[in-house]
Amino acid sequence: MTHIPADPAPLLHLPVLPAEVLDALQPAPGKLIVDGTLGGAGHTRLLLERGAHVIGIDQDPFALERARAMNLPGLRVLEGNFREMNTLLNSIGVTQVDGVLLDIGVSSFQLDDAQRGFSYHTEAPLDMRMSQSGESAADVVNTLSAEDIASILYEFGEERHSRRLARGIVAARDQEPILTTTRLAEVIKRSYPGGHARGIHPARRSFQALRIYVNDELGALREGLNAALSVLAPAGPDGQGGRLAVISFHSLEDRIVKRWMKTQATLTPLHKRPLEASDEEQASNPRARSAKLRVAEVRPPRDVSGPSDWDDEERS
Repeated sequence: MTHIPADPAPLLHLPVLPAEVLDALQPAPGKLIVDGTLGGAGHTRLLLERGAHVIGIDQDPFALERARAMNLPGLRVLEGNFREMNTLLNSIGVTQVDGVLLDIGVSSFQLDDAQRGFSYHTEAPLDMRMSQSGESAADVVNTLSAEDIASILYEFGEERHSRRLARGIVAARDQEPILTTTRLAEVIKRSYPGGHARGIHPARRSFQALRIYVNDELGALREGLNAALSVLAPAGPDGQGGRLAVISFHSLEDRIVKRWMKTQATLTPLHKRPLEASDEEQASNPRARSAKLRVAEVRPPRDVSGPSDWDDEERS
């Protein structure tokens, strides 16, 4: 049975890099901005407070339910994945916007709602589906071969012990299906060399990998970046157009964003290196510690064929 939290009020989203996002997108009366990852509407609230109108997109039915219940003036909510942004906007007659925000990955309230199956700390069904449809994490670990599971853990979690963990998962499921978060976490812990990973929980990378795979997060990111560019306002007489702000939380996502921005002739990155949370924000919101914000603006076409100062970051 699908789990619906009884009281959505405690699951409000604390947005990361709030001041930096506002500076990047410059919301103001008369501007239209897309929040492609609406979540708990934390960033959207800030944009609305500055007078902008916001179109919020999310594939999570619980996020949509909460956002609609908030009844925020100036917000229009659309159900879907941000990879379909241009199609979703066209369906309501919108072809051009002033800004797009993408806050990639799992949101705070998804993590805090233990029954969604994203966390290895709390007993819950092994789900991890943001849209509540399609293949679940339980389906993956109980049906795929050890080789395929290892590939997922290595590619999407950068887990160097992926083969060993995959063999442990297959051996455990042969005894009994792996249906809960805590059982998978325990199987991984038993399979991990020494039973632990230095500095992090031994299941952290594997849970990240399964979540990314189940939701096709990297595929959605690649398609979503192109969709965002297709709806951003072109450069005006002042040479400036719509802006794209992307927040990522691990190197796989950030690498895709960085390289994509570098190769778009009509998009100029506004910072050589990503913006990161201040020490103060990291202290008050630990989830901001790994956040990286990259911002780019639509401008007249530039030459992307030769080397650039971005190459220095690539080597660093």
